[in-house]
Amino acid sequence: MQNIKRKIIKIGALLGALFLIMSCNDDFMDRYPTTSVTPEVFFSNVNDLKTYTDGFYGSLSAPIADLGTDNLAHYNSGSTIDEIMRGGVSAQNAAVWSWSALRNINFFLENAGRVKGASAADVNHYIGIAKFFRARFYIDKVNQYSDVPWYSQTMGTSDIELLHKKQDSRSLVVDSIMADLEFAAANIKPDGHKSTVTKWGALAQLAQFALQEGTFRKYHSYLNLSGSANTFLQRAVSATEEIMKSNKFSISNAGGVNRAYRDLFISLNLQANPETILFIDYDKDLGRRRNAHTVLDYEWALSQTLMENYLMKDGKRFTDQADYKTKNIDQIFVNRDPRLEQTFMKPGFQSVNAATPQRLKPTLGGYNQIKFYPEIADMISWEAAYTDAFVFRYAEILLIFAEAKAELGILTSQADLDKSVNLLRQRVGMPSMQLGEANANVDPKLQAYYSNVKGGNVGLILEIRRERRVELACEGQRYRDIFRWEVGERLADQQQGMYVKALGPMDVTGDGKIDIAILESAKDTGPIKDLTEEEKKNISLYYLKDANGNNTSIYLENGNNGHIMFTVARDKKKTFEKPKYYYYPVANSQMVLDGSKLVQTNFW
Repeated sequence: MQNIKRKIIKIGALLGALFLIMSCNDDFMDRYPTTSVTPEVFFSNVNDLKTYTDGFYGSLSAPIADLGTDNLAHYNSGSTIDEIMRGGVSAQNAAVWSWSALRNINFFLENAGRVKGASAADVNHYIGIAKFFRARFYIDKVNQYSDVPWYSQTMGTSDIELLHKKQDSRSLVVDSIMADLEFAAANIKPDGHKSTVTKWGALAQLAQFALQEGTFRKYHSYLNLSGSANTFLQRAVSATEEIMKSNKFSISNAGGVNRAYRDLFISLNLQANPETILFIDYDKDLGRRRNAHTVLDYEWALSQTLMENYLMKDGKRFTDQADYKTKNIDQIFVNRDPRLEQTFMKPGFQSVNAATPQRLKPTLGGYNQIKFYPEIADMISWEAAYTDAFVFRYAEILLIFAEAKAELGILTSQADLDKSVNLLRQRVGMPSMQLGEANANVDPKLQAYYSNVKGGNVGLILEIRRERRVELACEGQRYRDIFRWEVGERLADQQQGMYVKALGPMDVTGDGKIDIAILESAKDTGPIKDLTEEEKKNISLYYLKDANGNNTSIYLENGNNGHIMFTVARDKKKTFEKPKYYYYPVANSQMVLDGSKLVQTNFW
């Protein structure tokens, strides 16, 4: 396995020798490799195909937060969507799109057939892997622009018409993506290390994209593609069913209800986990590390609305309590779904290398994230974590299955829930979702949050969305979910942090000692005047106004009490313009090239 990983690390150098990376100007996608490593020499055996496709794995990512979404409380995640909603993005300053990764893939697909003495199955396996990565490349492009040029071959200087052609329709590009994924699922071998793409990884990608496109077409009616939505949803169901019926994967329950969920995200060996379909294998010895420790208190904290979605331990809604909006940080964890305190930092949480419990940061909202936070001391520093990361896990497959069937109106059996979302609830000791109850007792707050869900299946769809938001929190899925459900306005909501009953000293670690104090200003020492000098020395102070009387980054909802809010979100509001902001503009610099037939993204 180490040899495989070393090849993945070193493959960049080889690809550098094979390709001249293109730039987005007049020679866009028109350069043929001119090095001494020629296709005739390199593509000589199956191992060459493996070596080449190993280089594609660097494009896999491992999100540890839902940046720019309603799952975060912080006022500015640095995400592109925040800039768009604040009017900071236009066609004049838009980032230029890049196609270099696509050319590398197409070059491989054009030359893989040169291999001699190999079986068709072996060659098609690697062609399938290349098509898997081409599909992922184009999924990203469709997500950004909707209509984009589809290129299935490399091009030279004589291919002027193709180089400058107008975008192809979303329908054509999506059908091409699905064709690539269908080929991948049919030809990639089912067995192999889980850090490499297998048949099951290809099916997982197919199911994920089919659900995304099906729901996107259903809810974005202005595209006039809703008539084909069910075709994609049905394929999402059949793809997930194939994975489920394979009996190769199961929900990991190791560690019990209070550990099993959290342990998924701090594992050093996801290869051994029965829930793993495809993962990124980080490795200390090979220097393949990441910054998992930054989730705790570096730049962001989680939101009030995410916290409210977690059910009570008995399955009742947290938001049905009269005082749910005014609970202290310690009260919100009482009798809740165990995934809450395996995602949010509960008072008393103590890092493995810390002498005292971790203090929350009001300047980030207060709901610190512990999901992905390592439990090994030497991993809690910059680029020091080597915990493995999921690309696809079985839990998501079960959620796709349930959602697609619910959207189709064919989730009519309790058995469908019991073999999907209820397996996730069982892992953490939560009561099962009941089909009849979900539709008979619709959550009014969820219904207001996703107001465009209509029909007789509303309650079921909303409860599956709740389960998805909770189970996949911080895994980078929320942004696309908000977009495909056509509720982009949720991204413009002014998110709240924890509730503060009053200005002054607070115990936020649960040890009975004063940890922090939130004060009106540095001049307002009244709330802490009765503390001992030792207590004053050991507390962290936060102010709503600085020494000059200017607002700091936070304020309280009601002035001297209420949820933590963010000053910039109040003073520099975000707005979500529909449907324009579901897409990104094509940079003007691309459209003015000689001979370019590109048109601006719809609605821009």
